[in-house]
Amino acid sequence: MLDGFERRRVATGGAEISLVVSGAGPPLLLLHGFPQTRAIWHKMAPALAERFTVVAPDLRGYGESERVASVPDHASQSKRVMAQDQVEVMQALGFERFQVVGHDRGARVAHRMALDHPGRVRRLAVLDIVPTLKIFESVDQRLATVYYHWFLLIQPAPLPEHVIGLDPEFFLRRTLASWGGNAEFVTPEAFAEYLRALRDPAALHAMCEDYRAAASIDLEHDRASRTAGERVRCPLLALWGERGAMGRLYDVAATWRDVADDVGGRALGCGHFLPEEAPDETLAALRDFLQA
Repeated sequence: MLDGFERRRVATGGAEISLVVSGAGPPLLLLHGFPQTRAIWHKMAPALAERFTVVAPDLRGYGESERVASVPDHASQSKRVMAQDQVEVMQALGFERFQVVGHDRGARVAHRMALDHPGRVRRLAVLDIVPTLKIFESVDQRLATVYYHWFLLIQPAPLPEHVIGLDPEFFLRRTLASWGGNAEFVTPEAFAEYLRALRDPAALHAMCEDYRAAASIDLEHDRASRTAGERVRCPLLALWGERGAMGRLYDVAATWRDVADDVGGRALGCGHFLPEEAPDETLAALRDFLQA
């Protein structure tokens, strides 16, 4: 996947991160989500690399990046440390300030990055999420039904790891099809890449730890930021799928105005997986927002 991009590994203070990089313009960091890898950007990254230096890593624990030992409070998979990984990655590549596009879990990492490292993030685009704290403080039966995985994956190990590990291909195919409306948007090569990672018990455990952190230590960090009056100060673009759960259950842009100063955004004609379901629409929106 992402042929023509240079493959790199960067050792940060917390994990060894696998990434690809290409292009020669201003730096742009792309962060993927669950249950995927950096391969989610394969339909968009080559076009973005015509205007930007595109850096597409696997988040810690995902894809080819290091699986870090879990700890009782799940801090090793918190969005704070995952954001720190990526700041250090960009520093190692020579980039002190950069723009960020995050999808799903990657957008949650990017949100925390913009709060913890406001001097680093020039512009932030979040794809098909509302803030984590908003979800947990407003959850109802509709949300719990559609986003059942949030409440499965936070269960103590090894319950979700065992359940998903019994048939990871079924879980992956069902997840992609139900969140995206169908699974036809996923190329065979991308599906194979996601499945390869999901079949790794250590990667699957890290993914569950990501969600466990979101329901515990991440909420502590988010509430502390709210109490301190910390907000996203850089321009923020929110894009979401009109057929996805976030667009149906929330006023997505309004949730971001609660936590950010300069918010724009709109729905696109797809489900959850914008970079693969609607790459052209997503690319057009990003080109209008990002500064080349």
